[in-house]
Amino acid sequence: MAKSQVQSVALPRIVDLDALDHIAETLIDALSAGPVDVDASGVERVSTNALFMLLSAAETAKKAKFAFTISGASASVAAAIEKLGLNPAFEPVLKG
Repeated sequence: MAKSQVQSVALPRIVDLDALDHIAETLIDALSAGPVDVDASGVERVSTNALFMLLSAAETAKKAKFAFTISGASASVAAAIEKLGLNPAFEPVLKG
């Protein structure tokens, strides 16, 4: 049975290919428990693949009817989203 408490996942300072496996596992565990809030405030560098992984997690949450938010996206995350033209895709999940 899924929990209703929001699961918090803090992204590391560097979210690159080396970090993706660990982050993906953490997100999968969190999503299996219920709604998820990803804290992106401390991210200094983010890869394109990481952004697509976050969008995939958001879609998984949507299909499971769980809330999925990304809080406090750092300037680096916001800039990467903007540069890649992903604002419309991230708009529904970005908070603060």
